[in-house]
Amino acid sequence: MLRTAKDLQGYAIQATDGEIGQVDDVYFDDDAWVIRYLVVGTGAWLPGRRVLISPIAIGRPDRNAQLLPVSLTKDQVRNSPDIDTHKPVSRQHETEYFRYYGYPYYWDGAGIWGMGAYPGYLMASEAVQADMNRAPADAAAREPGDPHLRSSKEVMGYHLQATDGDIGHVEDFLIDDETWTIRYLVVDTSNWWGGKKVLVAPHWIRQVSWSDSKAFLDLTREAVKLAPPYDSAAHLDRQQETSLYEHYGRPGYWTTAGIRAPEHPVDPLGPRHLERRTDRQGE
Repeated sequence: MLRTAKDLQGYAIQATDGEIGQVDDVYFDDDAWVIRYLVVGTGAWLPGRRVLISPIAIGRPDRNAQLLPVSLTKDQVRNSPDIDTHKPVSRQHETEYFRYYGYPYYWDGAGIWGMGAYPGYLMASEAVQADMNRAPADAAAREPGDPHLRSSKEVMGYHLQATDGDIGHVEDFLIDDETWTIRYLVVDTSNWWGGKKVLVAPHWIRQVSWSDSKAFLDLTREAVKLAPPYDSAAHLDRQQETSLYEHYGRPGYWTTAGIRAPEHPVDPLGPRHLERRTDRQGE
């Protein structure tokens, strides 16, 4: 099911033996556009502390109760590595965190979650678990450079620019709560088209200038203007997603063709050569 990042804020985190706290923010991987951690404020239980909870531990969300159950105890969370959530999370911090909880590393493998597409795969796969247990001392040698984790709160408000001008700003994210992938950015075009909101998939972004708080799309303003409007009060179903992708002339992410974006994506209002890269200047 798709839910917004703002909707997740305030959800209670329920350990196996009591409540831990509430979701304050989410950190996403700016390469894969996947939620790697929930940032949880522990309130009076652990005053002044915020902890990270990986989707690996999260069970089925209870939307009515606004609750996320996790397969952790309060003591596990209390004794978890202390990570300063006001500073960038380094790979060293992540390695310490994953070793503490006994999780296989999500960056070990070709899938968005290690060898698979779901966070639960990391714990369900005996082969992956055995690989982690067999060579933990070699992990540092296999680790890539520091991750680029972004706060959803920080990115909300980023300006978006089409190939021929500005179109609006990021208002929210739509997250798949099974894979924890960011499927769409919710774009507010109120400064251009009277408050219309539209959806844009992350893989339609050709460049991000994190230092300038701006993202550049490989879409024209007219294509975005004519896109199906997004209604936050209505459930987004596959038929509506299909209409959105057909409007932009792109294969759906749920299809074989949509697993990997084309090298030079087709713009519905005219082809042109587009470079896909992420601008990390200034980091």
